[in-house]
Amino acid sequence: MRWLHDARSRQVLNCLTAKAFHKITNRANLLPYPTIINAGWRLQSSAAYSASEQTQWIGHGVEDGVKGRAEGRAEARVGAGVLAVIVGGGQIWDDRSGADKRARTQATQDATKRRKLDGEDDGLPIYATKFTQEEIEAEEKKPKRKVAVMLGYSGSGYKGMQLNHEYKTIEGDLFSAFVAAGAISKANADDPKKSSLVRCARTDRGVHAAGNIISLKMIIEDADIVKKINDNLSPQIRVWGIERTNGSFSAYQLCDSRVYEYLIPTYCFLPPHPESFFSKELVRLAEEAGDLAGYEERQKEVANFWKETEETYIQPHLATLDPELAASVRKKLYDTESETIDLQSAVETAGSTEVDGESKDQVSSERGAVNSTPNAGTSDCQTVAASETHDPKDLSKEENPSSDPGKDLSSKPDSAAKTTQEPIRRTQPSALELALRTLKNVIISAKKAHRIHPSRLARVQSILDQYIGTQNFHNYTIAKGPRDPSAKRVIKSFTVAPDPILINNTEWLSLKVHGQSFMMHQIRKMVTMAALIVRSGCPKERMRESYGMEKLTIPKAPSLGLLLERPVFDTYNTKIKDKDVEGRGEIGFEAYREEMEEFKQREIYERIFREEERDDTFHSFFASLDSIRVPDLLYLSSAGIPAAKKERLQGANEHGRKLVDDEDSEEGGGGGEEQG
Repeated sequence: MRWLHDARSRQVLNCLTAKAFHKITNRANLLPYPTIINAGWRLQSSAAYSASEQTQWIGHGVEDGVKGRAEGRAEARVGAGVLAVIVGGGQIWDDRSGADKRARTQATQDATKRRKLDGEDDGLPIYATKFTQEEIEAEEKKPKRKVAVMLGYSGSGYKGMQLNHEYKTIEGDLFSAFVAAGAISKANADDPKKSSLVRCARTDRGVHAAGNIISLKMIIEDADIVKKINDNLSPQIRVWGIERTNGSFSAYQLCDSRVYEYLIPTYCFLPPHPESFFSKELVRLAEEAGDLAGYEERQKEVANFWKETEETYIQPHLATLDPELAASVRKKLYDTESETIDLQSAVETAGSTEVDGESKDQVSSERGAVNSTPNAGTSDCQTVAASETHDPKDLSKEENPSSDPGKDLSSKPDSAAKTTQEPIRRTQPSALELALRTLKNVIISAKKAHRIHPSRLARVQSILDQYIGTQNFHNYTIAKGPRDPSAKRVIKSFTVAPDPILINNTEWLSLKVHGQSFMMHQIRKMVTMAALIVRSGCPKERMRESYGMEKLTIPKAPSLGLLLERPVFDTYNTKIKDKDVEGRGEIGFEAYREEMEEFKQREIYERIFREEERDDTFHSFFASLDSIRVPDLLYLSSAGIPAAKKERLQGANEHGRKLVDDEDSEEGGGGGEEQG
C-alpha cells in the first residue's frame, strides 16, 4: 500500500467516495501509463449504463488523466462507481479481479486514518466518548491489566455483538459502560483498539449469549467494578465476572471450542401440507423412484396429522362461513399454482447468528419479514407470517407500551429526524382476506398443539449424529467451495434434549452443538438441514452427500432460537492451573451458573417464546419453503441430488428461487455470523 503515501495518489483519493476507494484498492493489475482499460470495470450500479456508455466514461477518464499529466496532476472520474483513475505518476488500476477482501479492509482503515490526518473525520462512533484534553490530564493515572470479561446478553434489538460505527451493538454498549464505570480511562474512551478489545465469539443480529468472553486491558482496582459496569448496562446485558489473565491472552485465539443451543418448536418436524408444492413433489418423486413405501415408512408417526387437522380444525371453521366464501377460502388456501403471492422475505431470518471473529471480512444481512396479512392466493404453506422485527426497546419498556418509545437500536442515529415519512394508508381487508387470516391462525393453533412422537425424536437425534466428526461444511456457509480447506470443521457433539419443553401450549426442543469453530450461518443451516430431512421423509444418507462436491441450497433457520451457551478454554485453564500463578484464575462460568440460569430464563428464553408467540416465525419460515415453486430443495426427495439439478419447473416462482438462495440474499450489514 505504499502508493497511498504518495502525494499525487492522495490527491486522487481525495476525489473518491468510500465505495469508489474500495474499487481502486481491489485491483488485479497495476498497469503502466497510458494503458486504456476498455472493459472489466465493475460499476456500483452497472445496470444503469450500457456497455458503450461504460467504455465512453472510461475514455473520458483517460483523457482527463492525459491532460492532467502535463501539469503533474492526478485525475479521477467517479460516476456510479470507479470508471477510470489516472495517477499523476502515470498508472491505471484495473478492477477485473475477484474481491480482495483483506485489501479492502486495509484500504478502509487507511482511508479512515487519512481522513483523520486531513481533519475530515466524519465524527466519532456512537459508542465512543470524546473528553477534552483538560479532562484527560486531570484524571488520575491508574494501571491497566489484561483481563477476560465473562458476560451474557439478549441480542434482540441489537445489530449483533461486534462494534459498529453507526449502529447499536452489544460491544458498543459494553464499551460505553466500561468508560462510565471508570474501567476505561478517558484518554482511551474514544477507541476500543487502545484497550486491545478482542471478542471470543461474534454473534449476529438477534442472536443471544448466556456466556461469552471478551479480552481487553482494563482498570480493575475498584472492588465493585463489576457492579458499576452492570449499573450502566441495559438489563439485556450482564457482566458475570472479570478474571485477570497473562498479558498475551486473546479471547479469540485461545478459545478451544464453543457450545451453542438452538430452541425450535416440535411442529417444525411435521411434514409439509399435502396440498403444498413441496409435498406434492416429494410424493411424485418417491413414486418415480420406486420409494413410495420407504417414504411413507419414514413419515408413519405423522401420517394422519393433516387428515386429523382437516377434520378437527379446518372443516369446523369453514362451516361457520358463507358457503361461497368458504369455497373461495379453500381454493386460495390450497392454490399452489398461484403466482400472485408476494413471498418477499418469506425466508426471513432475523439475524445471525453465531459468529466468532475468524472470517471478519464476511458480513451477514438479515431482512425483515412482510406483514402477516395473507395475499390473494396464499395457502397455509404460502402464508407469510408477521414481521420478525424485534421491538427495539428494553424488556422493561416492552412490557409498558406507555413508556418512552425511544429509538430503534438497530437504526442509524438521527435517521428518523432526517427522513420525512409519508403517512401509511391502510386499506380495509376484504372478507376473503379476513377469512384466510383467521384460517391461517386456526392451522397454526393445530400445529402448536402437536406433540412429537418418541420415534420421531429419535430420528431427529439420528440425523444430528451425522454431523459429528470432521466434515466438509461448504454447503453450510457462504462464499466457500468444496475444495476450500477452511470449510472443514470439527463437530464434537450435536444432541437433542430427550424431554421437550412445553411453553404456552407450544412444545419446544433444545438442540446443543459443541464444535471447535463454526462458519457464517453454519449452525442455522445445520438446524434447517436436519429439520428438512426429518419433515420431508428424506433418507438420512442425504446428510453425508451434502459434504460432497455438489453445491446444495440450504436456507438459514431463524436466528430467533439461537444462543451461544459458553466458550471453552480447557487448554488455557490447564496451563494456568499447572503454573499456579498468583492472581490468575481459570476462565469459565461455573461460579456464575445460578445467576446465568436466571438471566437465561428471563432475558433469553422468555424473549424467544414471546416473539415466536407474537410472530409465528418458525411457521412462516417452513411454510414459505414448502410453497416456493423451485426445484432447489428437491434433493431432499427420494430422487436425490439430481432432482435439484433439473431445469426450473414450469411456472417456477422466480422470486422464490432468490429467497432460497443465500448467496443472492447476502448484503453488507452490521456484524457477521462467522464462528471462529
